[in-house]
Amino acid sequence: MLVFLLSFTPEAERLVANAARLCYSAADGQALGLGFGPDDDRKMIAKVLALGHHGVLEHAVFSFMVEGVSRALTHQLVRHRLASFAQQSQRYVAFDDGFTYEVPPAIAERSDLVARYIDEMGRLAALYNEFRAAGVSAEDARFILPNAAHTRLVVTMNARELRHFFRLRCCRRSQWEIRGLAVRMLQESKKVAPALFENAGPGCLVGPCPEGQMSCGEAAAVRREFSSL
Repeated sequence: MLVFLLSFTPEAERLVANAARLCYSAADGQALGLGFGPDDDRKMIAKVLALGHHGVLEHAVFSFMVEGVSRALTHQLVRHRLASFAQQSQRYVAFDDGFTYEVPPAIAERSDLVARYIDEMGRLAALYNEFRAAGVSAEDARFILPNAAHTRLVVTMNARELRHFFRLRCCRRSQWEIRGLAVRMLQESKKVAPALFENAGPGCLVGPCPEGQMSCGEAAAVRREFSSL
């Protein structure tokens, strides 16, 4: 899996802080933010996060390049509808030279299963090529490709939706592959806008586990994990 920040709102923290100030200030737009520095911006962001005034976070937008993830992952990812996606097409991109794929850890660690899994992927690739050679279009031959097949896509979310995404998908109860994606996206986000993503992550970071009876029971370990991100 490869994840990197492709683009983001310049001076995202300043923008969000000034948007918040506008809500509480009589100053005109040109004077807004004058006399305030980065420390003031961070304090303002911390204030609105504590107050639940998260609407101002929507002004900051982040776009990620994601490669080497399975179609099984992207089927989950697109459920987050307050986002934009551009994904490599299996209709317009042919895989006549084969396809790469994800091997679930539970299969990779089983010597009695992993060879069969790899053989099956090879069989599907051969069948795909056989159909393509017979004149079947990539549009129709793609029905042979498995959920494990790798894809690449661009994902764009605003900071508010990212925090929501991290709350759900960084949780240990989330499916392992999309959890790995969420953690990497969080790491990339914190590099450029740490104040916007302070305490971002699974719900148990800032309170009791929201999963109730379905909790993993490891909130303390989760907090230690995310404190080092």
